[in-house]
Amino acid sequence: MADKVDEKTLQQTSTWAVAVVCFFLLLFSIVIEKLIHKLGTWFKIKNKKALYEALEKVKAELMLMGFISLLLTIGQNYISQICVSESIAASMHPCSESEEAKKYPPKKKDTKNDEENSGRKLLELVQSYIPRRSLATKGYDKCAEKGKVAFVSSYGMHQLHIFIFVLAVCHVIYCIVTYALGKTKMRRWKRWEAETKTIEYQYSHDPERFRFARDTSFGRRHLNFWSKSTITLWIVCFFRQFFGSVTRVDYLTLRHGFIMAHLAPGSDGRFDFRKYIQRSLEEDFKTIVEISPVIWFVAVLFLLTNTNGLHSFLWQPFIPLVVILIVGTKLQVIITKLGLLIQEKGDIVKGMPLVQPGDHLFWFGRPRFILFLIHLVLFTNAFQLAFFAWTTYEFQLENCYHKTIVDVVIRISVGVIVQILCSYVTLPLYALVTQVSSAHIYTHT
Repeated sequence: MADKVDEKTLQQTSTWAVAVVCFFLLLFSIVIEKLIHKLGTWFKIKNKKALYEALEKVKAELMLMGFISLLLTIGQNYISQICVSESIAASMHPCSESEEAKKYPPKKKDTKNDEENSGRKLLELVQSYIPRRSLATKGYDKCAEKGKVAFVSSYGMHQLHIFIFVLAVCHVIYCIVTYALGKTKMRRWKRWEAETKTIEYQYSHDPERFRFARDTSFGRRHLNFWSKSTITLWIVCFFRQFFGSVTRVDYLTLRHGFIMAHLAPGSDGRFDFRKYIQRSLEEDFKTIVEISPVIWFVAVLFLLTNTNGLHSFLWQPFIPLVVILIVGTKLQVIITKLGLLIQEKGDIVKGMPLVQPGDHLFWFGRPRFILFLIHLVLFTNAFQLAFFAWTTYEFQLENCYHKTIVDVVIRISVGVIVQILCSYVTLPLYALVTQVSSAHIYTHT
């Protein structure tokens, strides 16, 4: 068997090879920087202040991840020299002992080349005192000489370095997909907004016309036997989010309530409510792209629970799904309660039903708490996609993090469902419902 050849240092590498690598790294970085700058300039020209601020926050998050990557590169040599006992290091592994023994069998000592290797010991001793940043290579555990194990090996730090990069890419992709799906959902509202400018709409919504609240379109949709019980109300609203989460009658009624509460009389025909909600979505998007310390802490907890015995690959993907379903149901419940409040004021309404929501309809009286939950769901979903892509790249498709193809299918399919529900269904519905609340109005009217 041929002897292993050590990797060459930069002193043993052609200068043209080093220059070529540096050139393409710089070229790629400059192109990305210019594209981001052009996008920011376009946002300014189009007067999209919220999207420009969101882009700045994305740049700040990428800079933070780059700083974390730099810390990993600088500190990996020092962290790998922290030694812990074997009993402590043997706890909470992603793989079971049998799986580890199968995947990473212990190396057998080679006694044939002892004399040949003895001449290199002095050189290795000298090199051990020289810090080296060997990111992409598997080295030897220096703690083994002390009968201990490295806290995190240099190669483990390198793998974590790759995960940070994958997470940054997935976070940016998810932000783009979230905004695109939200905008797509709002396009169908354009014809409803155009309808409010027609004579037929003005005639059918005569402000001097008296009707029973339950006979209006909004009343027929929300004032039924099931809306009188909390249990049946939540059950019906749970299924409503899958079939027309925002209907024409809900849109027009909420639009009318917003105009009556915040605009001068006679503004109905001139005000474009859809564009206002679209700008509000951009304001919410500015919040979503930012990763708060609480959400970073949740990401660390997700990493902690990827240990053998907890079977996190079976329940982690369902946490964002359950949360977003509860949030979507809550928003539907709020719309139905608006109809119940109308009926409580009187069985007869004049003109179009006038909804007057308030912050008391939201959890803890805070509409922004729902936005925080949506933000949390989107990040955890992006985090799990990044984690899946990283583990597949590093350890192949079937590994200790997802053991069978069924686990892979569950993780991917649930991730796609959560993304569609959150971006296409829940986020536009949140922007519509909260904008009618006087406590959540933006100043860009």
